[in-house]
Amino acid sequence: MNKRVALIGIVVENKDAVEPLNALLHSHGEYIIGRMGLPYPQRGVSIISIAIDAPADVISALAGKLGMIPGVSSKTIYAKLPQE
Repeated sequence: MNKRVALIGIVVENKDAVEPLNALLHSHGEYIIGRMGLPYPQRGVSIISIAIDAPADVISALAGKLGMIPGVSSKTIYAKLPQE
């Protein structure tokens, strides 16, 4: 199993996206190390960071599903650690 440590940065621009976003993150909860969310009402967005330790294909699938939620933008960066 090719496990990786990554950080997923998420910007939520549509409040209707919050429920499907939370459901998606909940379904991947076993891999999530930590989560921090920052509302930014002055600009009408919320910023979320997700630290994750998971197989590379799980991280890629999650990133792809996040990108399909209307009003959600995300980017993933991977740690340069030895792979397990």
